[in-house]
Amino acid sequence: MWLRMACLIIKELLAVWRDPKSRFLLVAPPIIELMIFANAATQEVKNVRVGVFNQDSGIYARDLIARFEGSPNFREVVHLRSQSEIAPAIDSRTVLLVIQIGQDFSRNVAARQPTSVQLLLDGRRSNASQIMESYAEQIVGQYNAELASTNSAPPPASSVVARIWFNPNMDAYWSTVPSLVVILTALGGLMVTALSVARERELGTFEQLLVSPLSPYEIVVGKAVPAFIIGMAEGTFMVLAAVFLFHVPLSGHLYLLYAGISAFLLAIIGVGLFVSSLAKTQQQAILGAFATMVPMTLLSGFASPLQNMPEWLQYVTLMNPYRYFVVIVKGVFLKSMPPFVVVQNLGPLLLIAAITLGASSWLFRHRVE
Repeated sequence: MWLRMACLIIKELLAVWRDPKSRFLLVAPPIIELMIFANAATQEVKNVRVGVFNQDSGIYARDLIARFEGSPNFREVVHLRSQSEIAPAIDSRTVLLVIQIGQDFSRNVAARQPTSVQLLLDGRRSNASQIMESYAEQIVGQYNAELASTNSAPPPASSVVARIWFNPNMDAYWSTVPSLVVILTALGGLMVTALSVARERELGTFEQLLVSPLSPYEIVVGKAVPAFIIGMAEGTFMVLAAVFLFHVPLSGHLYLLYAGISAFLLAIIGVGLFVSSLAKTQQQAILGAFATMVPMTLLSGFASPLQNMPEWLQYVTLMNPYRYFVVIVKGVFLKSMPPFVVVQNLGPLLLIAAITLGASSWLFRHRVE
């Protein structure tokens, strides 16, 4: 039994390695997606233009504008000459934010009287506008604090010092790359298993496999183990890239991370085998793999927090293996997550793995018989 399964495992690994298309799918897309998503899938807003309509020629207004011009979050500050230019600038997406400074700004600041700065934002890009608003409020708040702490005015009675846990420098890579470890590790395991049985059917070798001494259970194991090995190799590559290429700290235990990768791959392989058992061609298998991978990615908490989803949809995510592995990866990377918390998320992953592998094994035996 073990010798027969070992021969099938070696045969599967050689089939993947000898097929140029399979090699390309396993090597090129994860590397390309890692580089693209790590820089594109970020919650930061950078390199955007902001507009300034300054009605005040005083020194305080010029000093405030200089702070916006020196901010690394803004690519360019566009100076508007009249109020009529504000609407066209936002409507044409020339700027995302317009800062309007009234004509009595410097006079009120010099007289120690309350004054204000108006922010006009493009509501079509709500998330980016909210982030830009926080950037602008931070700049104005810092400027206000510095004015209040000068010798000509009493220092502020109190101040707020923000401390951000787990990502003190607010580095976008630290929050994005660990989630990419989840998505791109799943890509390798899911694609290999989804294509395995479909490739046999398309090449006409599936019947030869059925008349071999291998039982349906042994065939399922022989198809799953190569995908597990390849997925583990891709997961290792993603972890190394996160640590050494993007400098994301690995503060937790490595064995806990690999325990999570193992349980996650078992669950994903079960899904892939189920898709592969239903598909008759490799094209159908690829479409089925992406049809399952995209919803699981969106419901993992990678793009938006699970708490922001409707309550009924949060219950749906309980069946999603991505959800638990995202918690494990981010926790081990950034939080040095305790083992008992990792085990709490390993339990659902192993349960999903048992269900998906059992269902795919039953379906495979059913279609064989």
